[in-house]
This record gives sequence, structure tokens and C-alpha cells, in this order.
Amino acid sequence: RQRFFPEEPSFEALYRAPKSNLAGRDAILRDMDEDQVQKSVVFGFPWENEEYFHRHNDYIIESVQKHPDRLIGFGCFSLRTPQGRREAERCLKAGLSGVGELAFYHSHFADKDIEGLKDIMGVCAQFDVPIMLHTNEPVGHHYPGKTVMPLSQLYRLLKEYPSNKIVLAHWGGGLFFYGLMKKEVKEVLKNVWFDTAASPYLYRPDVYRIAGEIVGTERILLGSDYPLLKPGRYLEEMASTNLPDRTIQKISGENAVDLLGLA
Repeated sequence: RQRFFPEEPSFEALYRAPKSNLAGRDAILRDMDEDQVQKSVVFGFPWENEEYFHRHNDYIIESVQKHPDRLIGFGCFSLRTPQGRREAERCLKAGLSGVGELAFYHSHFADKDIEGLKDIMGVCAQFDVPIMLHTNEPVGHHYPGKTVMPLSQLYRLLKEYPSNKIVLAHWGGGLFFYGLMKKEVKEVLKNVWFDTAASPYLYRPDVYRIAGEIVGTERILLGSDYPLLKPGRYLEEMASTNLPDRTIQKISGENAVDLLGLA
């Protein structure tokens, strides 16, 4: 992995530590079997270098083609690459089911980035697929990949693209809490889903119940941040909260089936 560090500071920030795991399709299929996971959404890294994200997306395309009954792929690349629209179209035409996780791991989220998403959002709307964005909470402890992300900026992005299906990773940095507001926010969040990635490291288990009460359990998706954590960790945590079985079924699969239009 060290060979990529000089050109890719975001990749270095997340993976310089030897304990930061990397995994390929054989590993995820093995762990899916262990945790009794039927299907997983998989994607690469938001590389800056066009060659790197092109190769990584090719690997995702190949993996989905080899295991169409197990893997669902998203196309991934840097949010700031001028090739974003073209790469999104290439990936979706090759059979991938969405775009993401697009992220800033080494820089701030700015107004120009909201405008810069216009072409990519257009492609996702054209293909009627979701786009997944990395988010993080603006308060609390620091960890690799956490950057300055004002929720006001994230909210502005959602208002700018109201017709797009948008998945916010890591509980949207806590944005869902504002679904309690009486005016406007509920309408802005109508096409937004929140995934649970890294939740055991960030929130108390109560977050599943509270988020469901605020935005609806149908808007929560089981995200694992694999290979940081395995899906079984989340299933165990949900079970420990006494959530209804029906709610767990929705979060751990049925909501994704509806979002992705799966049979």
C-alpha cells in the first residue's frame, strides 16, 4: 500500500497504520458466509488518480460479474476529479448499481464542491440510482478520515439536489436529528437514507431506535465500513437493543432492496 501514499494523501491518512485492514472479494465473500449475509454493496476508494479509480472500478465490475448473486457494486472516484461524470456513466453502463462512497478525507467540504457535483448527480438521476456520500459528525473525537464538515453545508447540498436518491454514510454526521424540526427539514430529507457504518465506534445502540423514530426505520441502511467491522457486529448490537424483528429485517436488507430496486 505504501506505493500509493505519495500521490494519495487521503489513502495514506486512512491506511498508513498497518492495522488498517484492506480486503478483496474473496475475503468479503468468506466473511459474508460467516455472518450469513446474502448480498453486499461493495465499492472501491475515492482515488484522485484517474488510473487508480479506473482500475479499482474495473475490479468492482469484475467482482459483480463473477458473483452477481452476492455482490452489488457502486462506482467510486474523487469528488473533485474532472472525469467524474464520464466515470459514473462508464460504471453504470457496465452494470453497477450506484455511485459512491464519494468522500473528502483530506480536505474541507466547500461550496464549490456542491456545485461540482451537478454533472454526477445528473448521471445518477438519469440512471435512477443512489449516490452515497461520506459524512462525519462535526463534534467529538478525531479519527483518520474525519474532516471539517459543517452540517449546514451538507444540508445545502441536499437542498440543491432534492430529486436525487442520496445515502449519507455514518448516520449523516448526526443530521437526522434535525428531522425533529417542524419546518422544511422533513421535506429536504425525503430522498435521503442514512447508513450505520462505524456506528459501534461512534454512537450508543439507542441510535437505531431514536433515528427510526425521527426519520423512519425505512430510511436506515446497514452499513458496515467493512473490513473495519464485520456485519455481524451490527446485527448483534441491534439485537441487544430489543428492536422488533421487523425493524431489524428492514434495516439489514429490505430497505436496500427497495432503494436499489432489487427483485
